[in-house]
Amino acid sequence: MNKLTDIYRKYRDLSIGTKILVFMGIGTVAGIIFGEDAVVVEPLGDIFIRLLIMAAVPLVFFNLLNGLAGLSDVKSLGRITTQIAVFFVGTSIVSFTLAYFIISALQPGKGFDLEGKPPEDIGEMPGVVEMIMDMVPENVFHAFAETNMVQIVIFAILLGVTIVKMPQQYKEPLAKGLDMLARVFRELVNLILKFGPIGIGALMAATFGEYGAQMFGPLAYFLGGVWGTQLIMMGLFLILLFMFTGMTPGNFLNQTGQVYATAIGTCSSWATMTVSMDVAEKRLKLPNYIYSFTLPMGTQLNKNGTTIMLMGVLLFTAQAAGVTFDLYTIITIIFLGLMLETGSGGIPGGGLVIALIFVRAFNLPLEIAAIVGGIYRLVDMGNTTTNVMSDLVGTLIVANQEEKRRKKAGAAGEAS
Repeated sequence: MNKLTDIYRKYRDLSIGTKILVFMGIGTVAGIIFGEDAVVVEPLGDIFIRLLIMAAVPLVFFNLLNGLAGLSDVKSLGRITTQIAVFFVGTSIVSFTLAYFIISALQPGKGFDLEGKPPEDIGEMPGVVEMIMDMVPENVFHAFAETNMVQIVIFAILLGVTIVKMPQQYKEPLAKGLDMLARVFRELVNLILKFGPIGIGALMAATFGEYGAQMFGPLAYFLGGVWGTQLIMMGLFLILLFMFTGMTPGNFLNQTGQVYATAIGTCSSWATMTVSMDVAEKRLKLPNYIYSFTLPMGTQLNKNGTTIMLMGVLLFTAQAAGVTFDLYTIITIIFLGLMLETGSGGIPGGGLVIALIFVRAFNLPLEIAAIVGGIYRLVDMGNTTTNVMSDLVGTLIVANQEEKRRKKAGAAGEAS
């Protein structure tokens, strides 16, 4: 009994990130041992995902408003937007290009035995104008009800800019109220994270119980190609981080480990974003007005892991069908992929629908692409982990550049 008490005490003293890793390991082993019977615990994980997404909307809205209310002028917002946009677009292009060369070299679809049927309804490919129009809320209450994060962020930015322009006697009490609300929802996330180890452990058990055997089947080569490309991209993120901020990869991974554990377990960028914001504030000590803007926008618009998956599914299908692409088509693939990557919604499985739309846009057989759905949960683990790491690295780089600018401005002011 004393030994059990000692073990519990040691466990209780562990950080939340370490507890999550412990339960991830327990869940993985349980899934391998019990097989499909382990799926019975999946509802515990689904509840955890729901709780995180429930907290995501008010957390993003009030944190973003709180951060914007603290800006002295709107020029800072424009500068931050430009910096993070350059990072998002640049890394997305690199992700697509890297995936093209690696998956083309590995040829995972060559000689694939065609089985399965295409889904009957996979949606339509959105146009550029339609995508832009969808970013602007027509009814903000509908945006909140539908968890349309892009529209919520747009509304919050407009409201925040309005607050910045208000007279100081009105702005100050509003800023204090927003700060209190932002703190409330950050505490809500802390409460939800206490359930994280059990929720993520249950998801890992269910995932490996249901899909574990397929990791060693004919799709393993495809999965290895996508995961391998995503790992290389993560390495590039860590190099960029060190180049621009001087932060070592070991320090960064140690500070943000629980974010990736949540990403692997939930396969949801939106659910993981609540953890990312908590880590950005408490461990990375980043300014609220930066991370509360860049992380939500990155979750919707910046999906480097998803771009690699999109290119992987497209090339896998083309290789299985014996189709090759010329240079013009490759450029078209990258351009279309950049538009489609924003449409996966940040929810488990959302990227598969986009991948099928992507494949259909180039008149390739959907019945081949649809087979990836059998292991998509495993693919999505890599997608989400890569996506959230990219958002955090971009946020850190922007925050570092802003800090350098602030110090330079301060030094110039002292000199004058």
